[in-house]
Amino acid sequence: MSCFTNAVTNRRSIYALGKNIPVLESEIIAVVERMTKEVPSPFNIQSQRVVVAMDEYHENVWDITISKMKEILTAEAFSKTEQKLETFKAAYGTILFFEEIDIVHDMQKKFPTYADNFPIWASQANGMLQFAIWTELENMGLGVNIQHYNPLINVDIIKAFNIPDNWELAAQMVFGEKLQPAGAIEKVPVSERVKVFR
Repeated sequence: MSCFTNAVTNRRSIYALGKNIPVLESEIIAVVERMTKEVPSPFNIQSQRVVVAMDEYHENVWDITISKMKEILTAEAFSKTEQKLETFKAAYGTILFFEEIDIVHDMQKKFPTYADNFPIWASQANGMLQFAIWTELENMGLGVNIQHYNPLINVDIIKAFNIPDNWELAAQMVFGEKLQPAGAIEKVPVSERVKVFR
């Protein structure tokens, strides 16, 4: 089995995360920068944008999320949700993934035949970037999970981090020290998911 296959196999969602990470912050930043540069995008539009939030910036992401969830949930529902959000806040950092939507809109105008596809293709490229960074962080011994509290938190995140208005939040990737291994998951048989014609 190749190193790549091993890395993909080992990548799992880890929810119990702490702050004692086994790598330097500079190594994390280097991985994010390298993957952002190298992961492909449709027509090479490079519309993916990334913010790495650590220390109080990371905690602020989850304070914003907690505040927003409190506004929309009943007290009973919020109590359970708050416990989950506090586990994300207890991690080391959060990587925020965005799409630079003006680039996507420009490509829709430039190639009207494919206009409907550009948002889909851009989202796919963003997903590839998330997967690449996630896998590399796993390789470094970090625990990772990914969340999607957008669009609920979009406006407040943009304001808190002084993000351009044309960056649209796509996902929040939480990372930190692995405190517990990933739980078991069921996999649908590959024979039900892959068809081969030869």
